[in-house]
Amino acid sequence: MISKWRRHNKKDARYQGIPERVFSAISAQQDASEKLVGWVQMAVVMFFGLLYALSPKTFLRDMTFEPVPWFLGIWMVVTIIRLYLAYRYRMSAPLLYLSIIIDMSLLLGMIWSFHLQYQQPPSFYLKSPTLLYVFIFIALRALRFEARYVITAGVVAALGWAAMAVYATLASGGMDVVTHDYVYYLTSNSVLKGAELDKVITILTVTAIIAVAITRANKLLVKAAAEGAAAHDLSRFFSPEISRQIISAEQELTAGTGKARDAAILMVDIRGFTHLATTVKPDDLVCLLAEYQSRIVPLIQRHGGTIDKFMGDGIMATFGAAVPSPTYAADALRTVDYIMVAAAAWGEELRQKGEPPLKLGAAVATGRIIFGAVGDESRMEYTVIGDAVNLSAKLEKHTKSEGVRALCTASTFSIAVRQGYNPTPAVERRNSRNIEGVARPIDIIVLAP
Repeated sequence: MISKWRRHNKKDARYQGIPERVFSAISAQQDASEKLVGWVQMAVVMFFGLLYALSPKTFLRDMTFEPVPWFLGIWMVVTIIRLYLAYRYRMSAPLLYLSIIIDMSLLLGMIWSFHLQYQQPPSFYLKSPTLLYVFIFIALRALRFEARYVITAGVVAALGWAAMAVYATLASGGMDVVTHDYVYYLTSNSVLKGAELDKVITILTVTAIIAVAITRANKLLVKAAAEGAAAHDLSRFFSPEISRQIISAEQELTAGTGKARDAAILMVDIRGFTHLATTVKPDDLVCLLAEYQSRIVPLIQRHGGTIDKFMGDGIMATFGAAVPSPTYAADALRTVDYIMVAAAAWGEELRQKGEPPLKLGAAVATGRIIFGAVGDESRMEYTVIGDAVNLSAKLEKHTKSEGVRALCTASTFSIAVRQGYNPTPAVERRNSRNIEGVARPIDIIVLAP
């Protein structure tokens, strides 16, 4: 039996066609709900026991048997077992149905015992306000977002109360205890058929309403879980800033919308990667790229950068484009400093392994850019457009001509210093440099020789 409890719930018709990871997420939520149901039930039983202990006793003190404490004790034990199973195993559908029947039977059985406790005819318990607890246990099943368990609890409660009403009528004197006088019904141990029928109808009606609400909510739960899993997976293909913009957009995203901002563009790539790609195995090359990106991408993101795209061994990142920043230039140059330190450490690791060390090149340019969505309805992406994008790419290539690892424009450096950037001692200014593809000479700053 324990092995059956260990089995995961199989997909039913409601979950067919959704990915396994989404089904697993829904199952995890349902498992958490079962734990919550157990704790709420524990609180209800404890509250009922405390209420019973503190309330004045109107039955005879010389009674040899008090059924209510026994019911409460059994109920507490059952609740503890239920909590243990909820934490230890994934509760199967048969076990859940059984627990619902046991819980409702114990509640109704305790109400039934009132006439023994207070030494009254069975019709006495029909007026017990404890019947209202039935609705608590029906509503508890709604926490799992499965209507079938709500319906089970409601049907068991309705049938149980109907049976108790029939028993009370027959055991209290049959039709002689039945009355049509409402006042007499309230002030005596008589039975009013309409009142008991109202209770049964109320239980079934409340059950039906909750079941319908849960059915609709379950569809939303499945949709939300599917969209949440999809959003999580898609976020791995976008930077966190872009993901947040897509998810939080109040209107549907369309191509052709953009915003002008002052930003810094960072370009990074591996020196000699094209030649390297012809000398190593494809799997080794991909592993090398993955390690390179795993070292560089966190540094960019940690300093406020947004990964715009991967271009083979190249990484293009923006600062102040996706999210406006008053320190976009300073953040970009700090990132370059950290990248150069990380690249040197990585090269040393490779050298100690007997592998040729890799060198990185980097460049930063700043300027007014347009940040927005481009593409069509079937394929869109966020990107940046502007002279700074082209200039940073050309500067990165120019690092080879200068024989250095990292460059930026002199204007970018000045902006970064005003924004709080503290340059390293290796910084060197080189004026009027001819950059391939740039119309006129520009002043550059060597960030890393």
